[in-house]
Amino acid sequence: MLPKVIEWVNPREGDIIWKYPSEEISWGDVLIVKEYEAAVFFRDGKAYDVFRAGRHVLTTANLPLLTKVLSYMAGYNKVPFRATVVFVSLKQFQAKFGAQGQTRELAPLKFYGTFWFRIEDPNLFVDEVVGGQNIYTTEQVQSFLRGYLNERLITILSKYSLIDIYGKLEHVSAIAKSSLYVDFRRLGLELIDIRFEGIDTTPEWRDRLFYLRTGVTATEYLRMETVKDAAESLSKSPGAAVGAGLALIPPLFQQLTPTQASAMLPTPQSIKCPKCGFPNPSYAKYCMNCGSPLQQGAKCPKCGYTNPPGAKFCINCGTQLSQEK
Repeated sequence: MLPKVIEWVNPREGDIIWKYPSEEISWGDVLIVKEYEAAVFFRDGKAYDVFRAGRHVLTTANLPLLTKVLSYMAGYNKVPFRATVVFVSLKQFQAKFGAQGQTRELAPLKFYGTFWFRIEDPNLFVDEVVGGQNIYTTEQVQSFLRGYLNERLITILSKYSLIDIYGKLEHVSAIAKSSLYVDFRRLGLELIDIRFEGIDTTPEWRDRLFYLRTGVTATEYLRMETVKDAAESLSKSPGAAVGAGLALIPPLFQQLTPTQASAMLPTPQSIKCPKCGFPNPSYAKYCMNCGSPLQQGAKCPKCGYTNPPGAKFCINCGTQLSQEK
């Protein structure tokens, strides 16, 4: 019986791993390993002998680890014996990552990017990934590594605040790469580089980030949000504006100076109550001091649209609302 040739035939660009289809191996078979490849003999969930580039005739001399196992089983003289030959590529590969997590202050965080890696220790890689995860295709390896990296990035980024991630992304990326480099080496891989290409959060947290980066403290911003939410809630009920508004709003400013309190309301865009003259936020529909309607203007004689106070032309159809005398 002629010895058979065991080799990775016509690997595709981007292939990371390939399993030789037959597990029946005979002494004297020829193993061909090309440049930038390694062949690992795998049996019973464990990687044994590793072959690098070259032409190898399989003997007990160049398969010492597997021979030892077979001898315990009184099987080293059997022809053929059974083993899985796993070919791995030693080239550099590129893959995408991306997931959703949260920051230290529980802000939602979306991120994505690219990472580069290569198989550094074929024996360890086959032990931990092929045997440990029971995966034998490039697609499965890519899926596993993407999930592996995403999971660890979620944990790393959860230790930082949103303003740190946005303002010091290069520093955070360096720390993440250092930690991931160790994690990848546990799998027999070298993490060559990782690059964030997009980071985002929700619109509400983007607004918070803007204020925090301008120097407003988190406590002050929370008070600002509370005032806004309270005013919006009161504006939905005209009857509650007088009774609840006066009781609810003032305590929010008890720990602030008059200057700070006034700065929390958008005074340049405030609406002055036509009845009592009290300045209200631009989004208010009813006066937070007396409960009177605020946003009432002239009604268009053509289309009937109610325009903002002071409008000279209808913002709906362009009809002139008043004649200058």
